[in-house]
Amino acid sequence: MLNFIWLGLVLVSVILGGFTGKLPELTNGALSAARDVVMTIALPLWGAMALWLGIMRLAQQSGFAQLLARAIRPVLRRLFPDVPPDHPAMGSIVLSVAANMLGLGNAATPLGLRAMSDLEKLNPRPGVATNAMCTFLAICTSSVQLIPTTAISIYVAAGSKNPTAIVSTAFLATACAAFMGVFSAKVLEKLPMFRLKEPVTRGAGGETAVSENAPVELEKIAPPPVTRHGRYILWAFLCIFAFFFVMMAFPNALPKLTAPTPPPEIAARGGVVRSLNTVSILAVPFLLSFFPLYASLRGVKVYDQFVEGAKEAFPVILRIIPFLVAMLVSIAMFREAGGIAFLSRLLSPLLNLVRFPADLLPLVLMRPLSGGATFGIFAELVKRFGPDSFNSRLGGTIYGSTETTFYVLTVYFGSVGIRRTRHAVAAGLIADLTGVVASTVVCHAVFG
Repeated sequence: MLNFIWLGLVLVSVILGGFTGKLPELTNGALSAARDVVMTIALPLWGAMALWLGIMRLAQQSGFAQLLARAIRPVLRRLFPDVPPDHPAMGSIVLSVAANMLGLGNAATPLGLRAMSDLEKLNPRPGVATNAMCTFLAICTSSVQLIPTTAISIYVAAGSKNPTAIVSTAFLATACAAFMGVFSAKVLEKLPMFRLKEPVTRGAGGETAVSENAPVELEKIAPPPVTRHGRYILWAFLCIFAFFFVMMAFPNALPKLTAPTPPPEIAARGGVVRSLNTVSILAVPFLLSFFPLYASLRGVKVYDQFVEGAKEAFPVILRIIPFLVAMLVSIAMFREAGGIAFLSRLLSPLLNLVRFPADLLPLVLMRPLSGGATFGIFAELVKRFGPDSFNSRLGGTIYGSTETTFYVLTVYFGSVGIRRTRHAVAAGLIADLTGVVASTVVCHAVFG
């Protein structure tokens, strides 16, 4: 499907650019996008991946990732029946989904790439996405969002009186999108056009069919258990972070201490919302310190293993760059040729009939294509209408409940060399559409 989408974007962009007289802008956009892939996406992602792949290796070598996977095994076995319950991919998937839910974009992508790498080890059809990969991508592009941190930060910067007003609406919208994303992935994988055929390998005795559940050699991880003194250290560590949580989420609970002033997005509201914001802020420092400590207490050589994990980032980035150049250049050409503006004018009358503000259509059309461009559109929207207007709150809910689907699929599948994406694109776009519809309905109900 990506073959047709990519070719269509390129051809439509050139034809539209010729009619609108924007061929010079189209050329500059294509060249700028190719440069930005390396300078502003690949290089920063390389550093983030090295960090989080190192941490992920510690989680796996210490056995903690497998412990998490076993804790929610019933859910994972239903979602990923083709993945052995004790395979490292299960732990990688859990950590990636958790990072997405907390809005930790800098951690979610590297952890997701590690999960794709683990799933690829189970793939008997190189270059073809498995059912598990498509389901995982549907979850990544429609993950339940506890805290839409980016949208909240824009509201705070614009002087909103209630910057966290969209927390509940974004949560409900993402819950609908996540359900529909997983449901559509499970339904589409059974259709004849997307159904997988049994792979065939040729051996000395002829052709032999290989099942997708073919046995895979799993990495044996059996570090020594944590000692009694080690457990005391872990409890002390958890108590320290519990103290940090109380200090930031409930500063008035510690009157005798000089607690630091919480960030504006935390201080804006109390109760559950402020607690969730605090969890989002503490999550990264906790993960960066907990996994090395836990691995060390289980006898893992943390520095050596971290470095080994970080080494995996470089070849992954090299594999991703060509895929990113192909997709992001075509998207930039379409945008510079006026494709988004043309679609906005074409669909505006129809959207007015369903009570969807036409001013938000560029945000909806750009969201699956480019995160940076969508951020700019949303920031301009908040500035134009005001941070507490209905349009701004609906825009923030849509921004927090949808994903840059084509970017995610390009990066994740490109990292493992998948060219036949099967139903992953359709499931991701269905989840995005569901997020937009759910956002509109919920915001009309909540904000009027």
